[in-house]
Amino acid sequence: MKFQADEEIRLDNYLSKKMDESRSQISKIIKSNNVLVNGKVVKAGYNLKIGDIIDVSYEKGDDSITPEQLDLDIVYEDEDVIVVNKANGVVVHPAPGNYHGTLVNGLLYHTKLSDVNGDARPGIVHRIDADTTGLLMIAKNNKAHEILAKELASKKTFRKYVALVWGNIKNDSGTIDAPIGRSLKDRKKMAVTSGGKVAVTHFKVLKRFNNATLVELKLETGRTHQIRVHMDYIGYPVVNDPVYGGRKLFDDSGQCLHAKTLGFVHPKTKKYMEFDSELPECFLNILKQFE
Repeated sequence: MKFQADEEIRLDNYLSKKMDESRSQISKIIKSNNVLVNGKVVKAGYNLKIGDIIDVSYEKGDDSITPEQLDLDIVYEDEDVIVVNKANGVVVHPAPGNYHGTLVNGLLYHTKLSDVNGDARPGIVHRIDADTTGLLMIAKNNKAHEILAKELASKKTFRKYVALVWGNIKNDSGTIDAPIGRSLKDRKKMAVTSGGKVAVTHFKVLKRFNNATLVELKLETGRTHQIRVHMDYIGYPVVNDPVYGGRKLFDDSGQCLHAKTLGFVHPKTKKYMEFDSELPECFLNILKQFE
């Protein structure tokens, strides 16, 4: 397995998350000299730097991903990159308890993908939640993946979302600068916490309703559940979010959050490319109830 570090944390913590193994198991693998960072043997406590290349010689068993013929909304494709408009309810990559029907299963049926992030997450440069819809960039080879990952880490990738949130936001625009980490009260959730990682979200009001606001959001960082956590933190949780905000749900179609616009510099041509997408039907159905 090969990974490219996308955050600065301990090696054992990083591999534990990426490989879905306990930290004790990861430590055994590292101590047996089956892990190299930039071609060198290191200790479990080694502090990774963004861009470090991690090679792991470890066979977990037959956990290969089965290519599956799925209905993919491919917005753009060439020999290096695919841009996909992900549908609601589709998990991005396989994980314990969910090895079929993911975006990666469908992509592997369609084409070959990079393996920089290991066998479980081929091609995946960045992710969005299963119940968030919208645009994702996928790498078809390792060179493209490494370049796109560095662009993402250096905050050069342009990502614009649209969300419907509860409440009437008074300011026409604003910035939420609040660190995000694992919730101390519920380890399955993320939260704004003093020990979290830097997280910055910019928002602009598009339209106001009686008890909700349609907003445009731009990400400066890409933390897990960032928009959902930040909007809940300032008192305007995303409508229909089953996890954050504690408000009534309209249905089980997921939160009203859509990754609408995606822009990046092509890894080979070096030209800036930008893609846009329409709000999905599940989002529009709820939006109509406020209009």
